[in-house]
Amino acid sequence: MFSYILRRLVFGALTVVGVSIVVFVVMRVLPGDPLVAIFGPEGFTKLTDQERAHYMAELGLSDPLWLQYLHWVQDIAYGNFGRSFFRSESVAEMILRRGPLTAQIAFLSVTFSWLVGIPVAVVSALRPNSWADNLVRFMSILFLAVPGFWLGMLIVLTLLFTFGYRAPLTGASLFTDPWTTLQMVIGPAIVLGLGQAAYIARMARSSLLEVIREDYVRTARAKGLNGRLVIAFHALPNALLPVITLSGVLLGFVLAGSIPVERAFGTPGLGNAMYTAVSERDVFVMQNLVFLYAVVFVLLNILVDIIIAWLDPRIRLR
Repeated sequence: MFSYILRRLVFGALTVVGVSIVVFVVMRVLPGDPLVAIFGPEGFTKLTDQERAHYMAELGLSDPLWLQYLHWVQDIAYGNFGRSFFRSESVAEMILRRGPLTAQIAFLSVTFSWLVGIPVAVVSALRPNSWADNLVRFMSILFLAVPGFWLGMLIVLTLLFTFGYRAPLTGASLFTDPWTTLQMVIGPAIVLGLGQAAYIARMARSSLLEVIREDYVRTARAKGLNGRLVIAFHALPNALLPVITLSGVLLGFVLAGSIPVERAFGTPGLGNAMYTAVSERDVFVMQNLVFLYAVVFVLLNILVDIIIAWLDPRIRLR
């Protein structure tokens, strides 16, 4: 098991290094000048060549690319993520302030997707080609096709014009004001969770249909075990292994999906900060948030691999 975890950590570290290079290069080849974003087109034209060179050197953007990359990696190692062009707070402060909201949205959405997707998949798999199965497949395809930001805006407008309700827009801590925090995160979590539940239901249904045809399930039924006990203690645990893997991937995708959904709900999380940084071309915020999202995605997949290996000895022995 130790060697398996070590291999996954090494592969994860190499992936993070590759991602950092890709993120850095992409940020540097994007069209536009950071000084134009800071001073505006008119203000940029009024700058002299000496002033432009001074500001670029101050931002660390006048050094060779390889040196800029090394400085960036060194800053990350020391926890220095730079500062926003347009705000007084640093990127690290922004992550600490906004990150918990996005993390709560992500984990709530995954929890919601399991609470909805797994029971629906069990009902669908036990009654294949029935009206319930057809309804489940139709609804799963529907929620896979519906864009999350559109559904989010629809919910916001319905609550606003029908009930006159609008979720709080100011930040709150889960421990100091849990009710306000729940109001801020429940909408995005449900919207993202519905899309994930469709994936979970389809994967769990397919996996359960395969498992219930295995010999050990038929043997358990032949011994006279109750059908519900066979499903709950024999079929479902084995059918959930690929679902756990899929959940790890979906949890990473939630981070990217939270950008338009948080914008639709006005939630002051990292997704909203990313949207603002892209629209303002705030290079350091974009660069560090994209890298943070990539690192979280890699860590989640490593964690899921370890959990799967712990649950299934056949994997860690390979």
